Amino acid sequence: MKGEKKEEKKPVEKENFDICGPLHLTSVDWRLPEHRRSFAACMVQGVFVLERDRQENRTKHDALAPIWWNFFHFKCFQTLVDPIDSSIFGIIYKYKPHIPNIFYPTGTPPKYVIAFRGTIIRPETRKRDFHLDVKLALNRLARDSRYQAAFLAIEGIIAKVGPNKVWLTGHSLGAAIALQAGKELARRGYFIETYLFNPPYISTPIEKLNDPNLKNGARIARSVLNAGLSLAINGTKNNPTPEQKDPFTILSSWTPYLFLNPKDPICCEYIGYFEHREKMEGWGVGKIERIATKNSVLSLLSGALGRDHGEALHLIPSAFVTKNVVSKEQDLMAAHGLLQWWEPHSHWQSKVYQFG
Repeated sequence: MKGEKKEEKKPVEKENFDICGPLHLTSVDWRLPEHRRSFAACMVQGVFVLERDRQENRTKHDALAPIWWNFFHFKCFQTLVDPIDSSIFGIIYKYKPHIPNIFYPTGTPPKYVIAFRGTIIRPETRKRDFHLDVKLALNRLARDSRYQAAFLAIEGIIAKVGPNKVWLTGHSLGAAIALQAGKELARRGYFIETYLFNPPYISTPIEKLNDPNLKNGARIARSVLNAGLSLAINGTKNNPTPEQKDPFTILSSWTPYLFLNPKDPICCEYIGYFEHREKMEGWGVGKIERIATKNSVLSLLSGALGRDHGEALHLIPSAFVTKNVVSKEQDLMAAHGLLQWWEPHSHWQSKVYQFG
């Protein structure tokens, strides 16, 4: 029995705002990227904790979730519930000014924030969440009922207030949902401010190789393979006329915020994806990389075989990338965890990557 109590204590500590929340943020300056990052991460944590409240039957004074959004003067406007397992996978938050008609000397907060949680490895949710993870790996996330429910909710909020007052955010699987929605909206001309924490990159994590020469060689080989297959299969479709609009280039005006940990094999390949593209441009072979960047081998081969495998979610033209370059050793849970993104420390390295 003692062992069981000890096992239950750790998740509660992670869910408890008073123990691990961003108490250093006594006030939020919406102009500061680090404040916006901490805020967006906490909105995702609110979804995680609300689902855990539901699983543990924590209600009213026992509920741990509300403080995660109340602290920032937001309210839970709508919960997003999975139609299959009835779990809470997202929340639509609405800003509630604590002083009416306030002038914001520290920037303007979003009016709505739509946040999505990642996988919860608990009996109540793991079967359905793992099913979504598999669909993500197969580029079929957009066909799932959870994603479709999420996008319908996003469309409703945008129709209500427009795209400029809405933020999207998510962690891991939730980041994939937000990324998929953000790409779809960008193609329609809506460039939503989006914060993606540890978004999955469905490919071999070359970034984890320790030998720099081996790493560069593997990336160059993959670029040449992708570009060669793309030209062989698609031919001139890779070179649209001025009257045509390249679907990949259309996305280049949308610059989501990506928060990555180099020690997390689930998301670290984004680091190499953008850094390698920049190197190829510097070496004068950027055209090859631009062709390679638009396609994955799996999608190309599936298309050649007449199968609609779907678009590789991780292929995005532009991003504002922030790396958490920690010096201490981290296990996978810590490197992939959400808590690191609202903690105050100086391990951040940020850079904007713009396609073309």
